[in-house]
Amino acid sequence: SNKPRKKKKKRKTKKNSAGETVEDNDLEDIESLLERIEDPRLAPQSQGGVSTDSRPLLYVEHRNLNPENELKRYFGARAVLGDQRPRQRQRQYVRSMWLTAPKNTWPRYSKTGITMQLLDTRRGVQHFTFEHHREYQQVQFKFLDAVESMDPNNIVLLLQMNPYHVDSLLQLSDVCRMQEDQEMARDLIERALYSLECAFHPVFSLTSGTCRLDYRRPENRAFFLALFKHLMFLEKRGCPRTALEFCKLILSLDPEDDPLCVLLLIDFLSLRAREYTFLTRLFQEWESHRNLSQLPNFAFSVPLAYFFLSQQEERPELERSQARERAARLIQLALIMFPSVLMPLLDHCSVQPDARVASHPFFGLNAQISQSPALNQLTSLYVGRTHALWKDPAVMAWLEPHAHEVLRMVDARDALVQEAEHKRKIRYQSAPRNIYRHIILSEMKEATAALPLEVTSQPVMGFDPLPPLDSIVSYTRPERTSHPSNESTLSLFFRSLLPNFNLQGDIRHDGDDEAGAAQDLNQGVNRLMAAMRDMLANIQFQEPPREDNPEGDGDWD
Repeated sequence: SNKPRKKKKKRKTKKNSAGETVEDNDLEDIESLLERIEDPRLAPQSQGGVSTDSRPLLYVEHRNLNPENELKRYFGARAVLGDQRPRQRQRQYVRSMWLTAPKNTWPRYSKTGITMQLLDTRRGVQHFTFEHHREYQQVQFKFLDAVESMDPNNIVLLLQMNPYHVDSLLQLSDVCRMQEDQEMARDLIERALYSLECAFHPVFSLTSGTCRLDYRRPENRAFFLALFKHLMFLEKRGCPRTALEFCKLILSLDPEDDPLCVLLLIDFLSLRAREYTFLTRLFQEWESHRNLSQLPNFAFSVPLAYFFLSQQEERPELERSQARERAARLIQLALIMFPSVLMPLLDHCSVQPDARVASHPFFGLNAQISQSPALNQLTSLYVGRTHALWKDPAVMAWLEPHAHEVLRMVDARDALVQEAEHKRKIRYQSAPRNIYRHIILSEMKEATAALPLEVTSQPVMGFDPLPPLDSIVSYTRPERTSHPSNESTLSLFFRSLLPNFNLQGDIRHDGDDEAGAAQDLNQGVNRLMAAMRDMLANIQFQEPPREDNPEGDGDWD
């Protein structure tokens, strides 16, 4: 009777391809083995040069959307998961998602009234849009009322009744973040992504890079904003590779207009994630039609990426030599085109420039003062965001001789210097609206301080910052039925003094003639005079206390 039991125990042990026995309960070892088989990125830049990658530029990998996979590569599966896996076997079934993992602490999900429709397919590109059903529109109107009340508690009450209303989740996340509750702010953004992913169209693909959403439609903006806020949390959490994948996803949804201007961020995430080949490939493929070199972030980050590639000893010497040459040429062009970047960058890195660089007017204070406000916003954003990547002593040692070479070209009145100065005067006259939107969402104090007055003077809502001027509106909010909005300024003034006063009286709904209108006006004037008499009659003047009795006879009425 014991023999079958022994056979069952033997079945619990298996052998892998290397001949080593692996037990079923050793889940971490199995996961690490699968990662070695499936993940070609365990060794940095293991896939060689950019020319060998035949996949689309904005191809998104599902496994790179999960921050746990990146954390497990850094710290190991046991440190990341802990005792989580045995407990997951007993939890209730939840729908598997790519963008975020649903949590047991979240409210039970039910259909919210958001759907996604396929509009058309043109040249192999599919155009989708989110749609709000009637019941969701009613919740949206209540949300707008709650926002106008300026009381976050009203949004909380709305979420208690509608726990997956996306705009409420986005707005309340900003409130939690301002109150330093980062964990709750991140959780609300993940819940918003979960709600939107549940509404995906069956053929909508995150990975193909050929699915588009139009930011001009208000229903689509929540998805862009939730993705952007989520990747910002991921970057702060120490998951730059996952954040880069979400950045590629946002760019693939509308690569032409780039409504959140993630091109100002993607270079930083590529350098943080050490995805140097992706950054250089993006620059090579898009420079001809997007002029990426005219953005300060690409002008400086691409040569920095080439420099890091030239330092990788596992690469062939020919590739390293070519990377060094490209890095030298591009960093000199960047310093010539944007001389105002160098001194603030050195200042943020706590590096004292040598006497020649510090005293030369080309890199001096005049370079920062003479540039346009739009260019100042771009350079301030780049320096504030990426200065930590330049603190490496090896990077500074590489930068110094190229700064001296640029000064030699300036003194020799090189044609490149004159051409760059001419471009700076003609271009960068004003920044487009998507750059302002990016600066507001990034919350970089160096760039926010440089925003123009027409942007900072208008209210900016976290659920829809700086909406496009050419929005495509599918439904509108109904007008209020309250009558005080039709009252005159004088009537509103007296209403503030006398809440029961009404200059207009009862509004007539039938067609009154001119005589009736004149009679209404006379009656309104009479009511106004009567109200003024009552107000003056109720005013009582109190004599001040006499000098011989400074304490007064009693309290003033």
